[in-house]
Amino acid sequence: MRKKQINYLGFVSLLSLLALLGFGGNRGFFGFLGFLAYARYFNILPDELFMENLRKSCTVASMAQLLSLLPLMFGFYMFMGNRGTGVAFAMAFVVFLVVFSVVLVYYELKESKA
Repeated sequence: MRKKQINYLGFVSLLSLLALLGFGGNRGFFGFLGFLAYARYFNILPDELFMENLRKSCTVASMAQLLSLLPLMFGFYMFMGNRGTGVAFAMAFVVFLVVFSVVLVYYELKESKA
């Protein structure tokens, strides 16, 4: 009998605790509530197709991050100077998260229709 596997993608939802803790009343932490959507992956068994969809999603998201980093750095540097490079890296990470989530949902919908 096989042991129950843990889907480690569900642990990403623990980042939403940053928003719940509040950290001094900073409203910027409420953006971390978006990670609550990953809590549903605790109930999904990580089979081969799920892992393949995860790999494809990460590949597309990584390429999107790399391709968006240079234009973002150039644009933010032109408008904000040296302070803009940190903002550009943060925005590229946001691009990664958004593209990863959208592509993973696309592959899950495609899998559920088949």
